Amino acid sequence: MSRPSHYKHIVLNSRPDGDIEPDTFRTEVVSFDKLKPGNGQVLVQCTWLSLDPAMRGYIRDVRSYLPPVQIGETMRAMGLGIILETGAGSKFKIGDYVSGAWGMTEYAVMSDKAIEKLVIPPGVQPLDFLNTLGSSGLTAYFGLREIGKLKPGEVLVVSGAAGSVGSIACQLGKAAGAKVYAIAGSPEKCQWLEKDIGVDKAFNYKSPTFFNDFKKIGYLDVYFDNVGGDILDFMLMRLNQKARIVLCGAISAYNAAKPKGLQNYLTLISQRATIQGFIVFDYAKQYPTAIEELGKGLASGKIKRKFHIVEGGIEQAPKALPMLFSGGNTGKLVVRVSDEPSAVKTKL
Repeated sequence: MSRPSHYKHIVLNSRPDGDIEPDTFRTEVVSFDKLKPGNGQVLVQCTWLSLDPAMRGYIRDVRSYLPPVQIGETMRAMGLGIILETGAGSKFKIGDYVSGAWGMTEYAVMSDKAIEKLVIPPGVQPLDFLNTLGSSGLTAYFGLREIGKLKPGEVLVVSGAAGSVGSIACQLGKAAGAKVYAIAGSPEKCQWLEKDIGVDKAFNYKSPTFFNDFKKIGYLDVYFDNVGGDILDFMLMRLNQKARIVLCGAISAYNAAKPKGLQNYLTLISQRATIQGFIVFDYAKQYPTAIEELGKGLASGKIKRKFHIVEGGIEQAPKALPMLFSGGNTGKLVVRVSDEPSAVKTKL
């Protein structure tokens, strides 16, 4: 390969108390000569980056399921990339397409153990591994099956339904034989959810009549929560007996210095309902089974996907990240970091 003299990566510059600020991240230019794969390592060129709501939590200096990103460290992110060089003893070869959490960087040296080679089944494209076959799809899959325990004929409600996790949860709910109601933040998103994704009805939470409109559907059996806040509090009053709340995320509260507490939790007692959080990493041993099933859904067309693609390279990643918390994206938010080599280039 023709080696560049320098490359860019995005590091955490400060910890915001509220919304992500223009100075939360900074771009650093680093000498490429420092990137030399050692034994059991590879040099990866990043082609795509995934932007996810969990990234807001990564920059909080609090105890969580992963340690916080430190000031001056490359911002954590999942990506897709191409192997450019291999060190001695590496199991990979030049040209392999891989995924890994190398972060917001154009190039990275990674251990073999820290990346996965992508095996692209028929009907699937590499970018699906940042969405349906990645953490978004797996989160929806295990959230509904392991926590929601959704059954045919039940009523499923999904908030943040036009996002990557929410839209897949809606589709898996329909495939499971449930009646599915979606909550999103614009008439356009609601129309997409009804016409393309196939939910029974979508509600715009910004509508002044949202709460009254939603009450007309009756009560729910499973609530897949991606937003938290006032909508979660409202859903606590809409529970059938033995309802299950899948606590996946809280987009509405991620930028708050101190999230507002719930008021209606006593309904959990009267309806003998449960609310449970989960982390998708807990189900890593079951990933192959889930990926196979989700891949078949993509290939058959039963599972649809939508990407919100941000062009312009690595420096657009921190600028695009706040879209996740303002409702600026529909579908999976990704950044094109570099062009793919022609041998593996795919049409989106």
